[in-house]
Order: sequence, then structure tokens, then C-alpha cells
Amino acid sequence: MSKLSRSILILLAFAAAPAALAQTVQVARSAPYAEDADIQRKVREECTELNTQLPLFTQEFARENGLQVELVDTIDTSAEGRVLQLEIVDAVSMGNAFIGHQKYSRVRGALFENGEQIADFRGRRNSMGGAFAGYKGSCSVLGRTVKALGKDIAQWLANPQPGAQLGD
Repeated sequence: MSKLSRSILILLAFAAAPAALAQTVQVARSAPYAEDADIQRKVREECTELNTQLPLFTQEFARENGLQVELVDTIDTSAEGRVLQLEIVDAVSMGNAFIGHQKYSRVRGALFENGEQIADFRGRRNSMGGAFAGYKGSCSVLGRTVKALGKDIAQWLANPQPGAQLGD
């Protein structure tokens, strides 16, 4: 084996090492609304994808950061390994495309390892709709807040800390 081939193999091994060392985090496929959440009826009835978008965006951005998030139907915080418990605390939709969007979402989460809570966070993201907001519906704009929160959560998972504040 040539020196070049050996060097390439060593580099490939080091490049793959972080992915191999990354621990999978289980997340429920659907993030429930918190028991104490006072979510507007119109948000609950019309923006039905928010609950599944949050875990999906978390998984997507975690993958980009070299982390593995496994979506499961139900989580068990006392299970072996890492489990992230997510819930939507608030989702507020004020305004509209004509007078301007004023939306925000708040979430909280707790990371468990082998049944013991090791870190937690609270997060909030606001949006006025971004570019072409006048052509976006309220649920689409709330979806933007959930997408940003998914990215925040994925970054937090790379270095989870207790009592973290994410987002705006």
C-alpha cells in the first residue's frame, strides 16, 4: 500500500469518527402542546403540521451538524440512551398578510440520558413573515418560527446545557 493510499485511509477514518461517536437521540415524531399551553383554537385547528414540523426540523438540522435524531412514535424518558422530550408551550398568530404578520412560537425541552435529566431549554422565535410576507398564510409564518426553533434545538444538542435559552 502506498503512502498516499495509507494517508487517505487515515483521513477517512478520522472524518468518519465523529459520526461513529455521535449518540442517537430519540425524539417523539409529534411534539405535543404542553398541558398548560393556551393555544388559540384557530392555530390548533388550522396549523395542524406544527407538532410534526418541530421534530422533523430538529432532525434535519441535527443531521447537518453531524448528530443523529431518531423520530419515534412514543418516547420513554427512563429508557437507556438519550431521549429528548419536546413540547410546544405557545403558538401565537396575530395579524395577517394584509396588515402584517406577528407570530411567535415557544417551546421547551428536556434531555434525558439513561433515565436522568441532564439538560433542558426554553426557546422562542418570532416572525413577521420574511420576504414576500404578504403572500404567506399564518400557518406558513408560524412554520418559519418552528423551523428556526428546530435549528436552535439541533445546535443545542451538540452541546446541551441546563437552563438554556434558545432563539429570540
